[in-house]
Amino acid sequence: MKFIASFCDPVESEKIELGEIAPEKIINYFEKINWDEFLEKAKNAKLDDVYFHPSFEIKNIETKNGLSFSAVGEPNNFEFQIYFTRPKKTKIFFGLSEKIDENYLTGIKGQTKNDAIDCIKAFIKNDIDYLSIKIGV
Repeated sequence: MKFIASFCDPVESEKIELGEIAPEKIINYFEKINWDEFLEKAKNAKLDDVYFHPSFEIKNIETKNGLSFSAVGEPNNFEFQIYFTRPKKTKIFFGLSEKIDENYLTGIKGQTKNDAIDCIKAFIKNDIDYLSIKIGV
């Protein structure tokens, strides 16, 4: 499987495209992000100069599934919000019909770095069941 990654620096108005990333390097890249530094950067900036929470996103090029992580809170005391995007059949018109939502999004708050790494491992293995249960159906 092929993956691409991006990063959102809190004080940059555009996300930073990191390009293709090998599956075996994703966890290492995630762990090397200095989340405290980016949270401090956002904390010290003027409110009008903050565009994002520091965020890291990976996308499976083949399946179009995506996983993103945003650090929220104070430096040295933060948690992750994790979001999972994937195509999913959803009901419309009071449940009388169905359609495929190509960018169905669910999220979970209050996650630790270990929770995030577990989700990355599942994402790399394309374990949609684990991610759907962990992050929402």
